[in-house]
Amino acid sequence: MRATGHVFKYGDNVDTDVIIPARYLNSFDAQELASHAMADIDPEFVNRVKPGDMIVANKNFGCGSSREHAPLCLKTAGVSCVIAETFARIFYRNAINIGLPIIECPEAAKGIEAGDEVEVDFDSGMIYNRTKGTEFKGQPFPEFMQKLIAAGGLVKYTNSKR
Repeated sequence: MRATGHVFKYGDNVDTDVIIPARYLNSFDAQELASHAMADIDPEFVNRVKPGDMIVANKNFGCGSSREHAPLCLKTAGVSCVIAETFARIFYRNAINIGLPIIECPEAAKGIEAGDEVEVDFDSGMIYNRTKGTEFKGQPFPEFMQKLIAAGGLVKYTNSKR
């Protein structure tokens, strides 16, 4: 499984309140949530993001409240992967549960800039910065997690097994 896209770059401690501000949580519609993704940190994000694009961030991406809406709105907006130095544990789990690939790789987080074209090979964990000609070794997903993500998340995976 691979993903290729252009990068949106953010810093440390991007919390769930800026990924999807609480004032928009009165909707359960994924498209409606996606239309407000990153509104408080990058108001133009939803107008610029294209399917397959990626987010690269520094430390503690997804900290804050434990809302599943945060990875869901990013995935629905078209984000194919989030790469960060580290993730908040609850965001990490929620991302896997809804089928949004995420990779921890401090070197990639430091070596990738906004606008770079990046390709990620989820089988090997390799991250290729096609703009700069550099590569980074992230942690590949175990096979069972790849199956969860490919199925679209935990619920869809579980339902497909019935």
